[in-house]
Amino acid sequence: MEDERRYCSICHCELDDSDDYEVEGQQLCESCFEERTTTCDHCGETIWASDSICDDRTTLCECCFDDHYRRCETCGRIIHDDDALWYRDYPYCASCYDRLDTEIEEYGYKPEPIFYGEGSRFFGVELEVDFGGKDEENAHRIKEQANLRCENIYIKSDGSLDDGFEIVTHPMTLNYHTEEMYWEDVLHEAVRLGYKSHMTSTCGLHVHVNRDAFGETRDEQERVIERILYFTELHWNELFIFSRRSQHTMNRWAARYGMEKTGKEILDKAKKGNTGRYAAINLSPYHTIEFRLFRGTLKLNTLIATLQLVNRICDAALFMTEEEIAAQSWRDFVITITEPELIQYLKERQLFVNEEIETEENDL
Repeated sequence: MEDERRYCSICHCELDDSDDYEVEGQQLCESCFEERTTTCDHCGETIWASDSICDDRTTLCECCFDDHYRRCETCGRIIHDDDALWYRDYPYCASCYDRLDTEIEEYGYKPEPIFYGEGSRFFGVELEVDFGGKDEENAHRIKEQANLRCENIYIKSDGSLDDGFEIVTHPMTLNYHTEEMYWEDVLHEAVRLGYKSHMTSTCGLHVHVNRDAFGETRDEQERVIERILYFTELHWNELFIFSRRSQHTMNRWAARYGMEKTGKEILDKAKKGNTGRYAAINLSPYHTIEFRLFRGTLKLNTLIATLQLVNRICDAALFMTEEEIAAQSWRDFVITITEPELIQYLKERQLFVNEEIETEENDL
C-alpha cells in the first residue's frame, strides 16, 4: 500500500491535514511557510523570501521589480516607475532628488550676480526656449557650451513654457556678450537638441539693464528711465516691428504704458498701473529695468542686434534731453548706428532708412 503521508520540503517534518501551504510546487509546514516565504506587494503572489527584492517598506518578486520598479540611485529605496524622478539617466526618490545639485533651478532662483566685463552698464539676458523638453541632460549640455571657463549662465524653469526652460546670463557688458560669451555655441546646441524660441507662442527674449548705470541716485536714475519710456512710446510702431511679436503676445507679455506729453507722466502712469512685470519696460525689479518687448530667438545676429538696440536706447536716454528725443525721427536715430549686426537686422525688418535686404536665415 502506497505511503500517503506528506512531509515538509524544508524541515521534512510530517504534515497533518491542516498544513496546506505550497510554494512553487513544494509543500511546507506552517512554521517553514512563515519563516521562508513572503508576499509580493505588487502582484500579491507568495514567493520565497530569499528570492524577494525588498527595502524597509516594500517587498517584491523579481518579475514585478523588473517590470515596474527602480532603486533610488542615492539611498537605494525601492520606487515605482511612476514616482521615479530622473536625473542624467539615473532614478531618484523625491527626497533624494530634492537634494541633488540639479541643472534646472526653480523659477524663483536668484544667485548672487557675477558681473562680467569692464564698464558700468551691464545686460542680463533671459532667453526662453521651448518644445525640446524640460530635460536635465539637455540643460547640462547647454550649460557646458556657455560655462567653459566660468559660470556665464544658469537655467531656470518657467511655468509659461510648455516643454522647455529659461536660459539666464549673469550681468555682462555689451562687449562681453559679443566677444566673450559663447552665444553661438549655446544657440547651436539648443537648435541641435530640438528647441525653438521664435517659432513658438510662448517664448520671449528679456534684457535687464542695471539701474545704477543711469545715475548715482534714485532720482537721477528715474530721470533717465523717464526718457527710456518716452523713447519707447515715441517709436512704438518701429519697436513693435523690431520685436517680431504679434499684437496678442505683446499685449499679454509686454504691454505698453501709452504715450503721454512727457516721460515723467508715462513713468507716473507706470507706477500707478496694474500691468505688473508684464510691461514692455518692466520697472518692478529694484536693481534693474527689464526690456520685455522682444520675441525669443535662436538666431545669433538677432540676439546680438537686440542687445545693441537696447544699448542705443539707453545711450539716447542718457545723453539726450527729452526735447532732443522728441525732435529726433526714427530715421535720424538709426542713421547714426554703426554696429553691423544691428544694421543687418534693421535692414531685414525694413527699419533702416527704408533700405530692404534679404533675410539671411529664419529665426527659430
